[in-house]
Amino acid sequence: MEIQKTLQEVFAHSALRDGQQGVIESILADRSALAIFPTGGGKSLCYQLPALLLDGLTLVVSPLIALMKDQVDGLVRKNIAAARLDSTLSQEESAQLYQQLEKGELKLLYVAPERLANEKFRARLKKVKLALLAIDEAHCISEWGHNFRPDYLKLTRFAKELNIPRVLCLTATATPEVAQDICRYFQITSEDHHQLTFYRPNLDLSVTPLAGQHRQNHLLKRLQEAPSQATIIYTTLQYGAESLASFLKKNGLSARPYHAGLRPEARSEIQEAFMSGEVPIICATIAFGMGIDKSDIRAIYHYNLPKSLENYTQEIGRAGRDGERAHCELLACSDDLRTLANFTYGDTPQPDALRSILRILLDQPGEFDISTYELSRFHDIRPLVINTLLTYLELEGFLKATSPFYSTYKVAFSRDLDHLLNGFDPSRQAFLRKLFDSAKSSWKWHEINPEESATAIGEPKDKIIKALGYLEDLGDISMKPSGLRQGYRLLKKPEDFNALTARLSALFERRENSDLQRLQQVVDHALSPTCLYSSLLSHFGEPMEKCGHCSRCLGDIPPETLPSSPIPEITQEDLTLVRQLVDQKHPGLRSPRQLARFLCGMTSPATTYLWYLPEGASRKQRITSHEAYGLFQDHDFQDILDHCQTLVIH
Repeated sequence: MEIQKTLQEVFAHSALRDGQQGVIESILADRSALAIFPTGGGKSLCYQLPALLLDGLTLVVSPLIALMKDQVDGLVRKNIAAARLDSTLSQEESAQLYQQLEKGELKLLYVAPERLANEKFRARLKKVKLALLAIDEAHCISEWGHNFRPDYLKLTRFAKELNIPRVLCLTATATPEVAQDICRYFQITSEDHHQLTFYRPNLDLSVTPLAGQHRQNHLLKRLQEAPSQATIIYTTLQYGAESLASFLKKNGLSARPYHAGLRPEARSEIQEAFMSGEVPIICATIAFGMGIDKSDIRAIYHYNLPKSLENYTQEIGRAGRDGERAHCELLACSDDLRTLANFTYGDTPQPDALRSILRILLDQPGEFDISTYELSRFHDIRPLVINTLLTYLELEGFLKATSPFYSTYKVAFSRDLDHLLNGFDPSRQAFLRKLFDSAKSSWKWHEINPEESATAIGEPKDKIIKALGYLEDLGDISMKPSGLRQGYRLLKKPEDFNALTARLSALFERRENSDLQRLQQVVDHALSPTCLYSSLLSHFGEPMEKCGHCSRCLGDIPPETLPSSPIPEITQEDLTLVRQLVDQKHPGLRSPRQLARFLCGMTSPATTYLWYLPEGASRKQRITSHEAYGLFQDHDFQDILDHCQTLVIH
């Protein structure tokens, strides 16, 4: 049988794991499928093996560059023709990859979901025989899932446009509702919905309710019992990862922090040290762990509450992949809820900002372009929210994305201009000379703004961009682009603009409520008086009586509520400071919601780059250095928002 032969000869496995056979048979029978396997369950093989047996290219959509790199490196070591296309590739590497793609030399190509939004990239794919679309982290498709990503919503349309015959959706975390969403989007039958149990008999779950000030010492005692075993400690904030690692090191433990704020080379070095066993303890945000293939992790601690039960399940799933026992402990304190809720409140756009941005987008002529970065700053809406809004407008037929481009290109010649132009006909030579004469030149780089050059030389902007790309493909120039802009085409205008604004505003509010409900589900789990596995698995629609080895089954009795620190009193001094801030009328702090976010310690696009001059100072400082920033970070956001309603005049 071809499956068994390929499994043994290429992947060096003697047998498939549970569930893999059914998924692979669905794909080879030309049917789309959904695979919901817990972390470490062997999802990747479900598309890598069929990719070698199918005629054509398997396109793999994955949201993480690090994960793509690890997968591709592993496949290349097995002499499988695989590649990844992402922002870390050089121009030469990208050009070589496109040549392989055109010649049909690749069996697997990994891309981010955003890549498929590029009209030019899709045009390239239309020339290639596509056998399979594999979508990793497929729960991101569902608007009501725990990790919705707007670009995933468009994958159904792209799959049809590219005429891909079969789709494989893969995820480690999907509730029944999310699974139903995925199956509906890709017309997957119940026969081809493959799901393994989330129960891991070698993982011992426990919940320890603790007041915030007691967590460090409790964790220290736990770690000192086995200081050299591989352990991951998850925190919510980057600062928390840094301070906890510092505390553990001062107490003689080998621990390092890991978070997205570190330089890429530092993250890589820390990850390698953990993988090799040189550093056994990692204090990390959720940036750490995706794609980590370390089988002997013996303990997972959640120092802070996780954002959702889906996140929690995925994170504890990184322990004990070797089948040996592992300890997973949640240190539960209700103080964390305020921080986690603030992330959610920070993502909800204000109705007036939403209305303004919709006017800009839907009052355009036929073709236009935008910078999400500029829109984000000007309207004080986070970029992810703007991307979500743009996706909804696309899916409802108001807009169509064309291709992204850069507003500025720095160009360096590989040889002098006269020699470079020799191979072109006179009209092309004249065009290129005019183009480079319009550039701002230094000793090496020539800076070209296609918009300005188009006006200066009387040529279309698209022609200029295509010419630069052609010269780059020939190797005649090297380029450094900047100022990314996304092109759009207006397809129709709304019949009732106010109704559209109200509907989209309500949708974002529903998402906010949904995220807050997920936090409550974490609290309910932490306080569950019954088996912890039973509580967790019921969330994923899987019935279970008792595991017999979690802390509840072993007799632990939870409190009625989680411990919490007392909320500080709001003093008259605090209110005076806030009134002074309001009277200064800073841009980005003019609405009650903006002010409440600032006082609760949330940055926003408008305040990230906002500066002010403190009284008596000679130099401006960032507004986040103001003594009112984070003044009420230990308070509930809604309470502070109510205060701000009385302080800010619309």
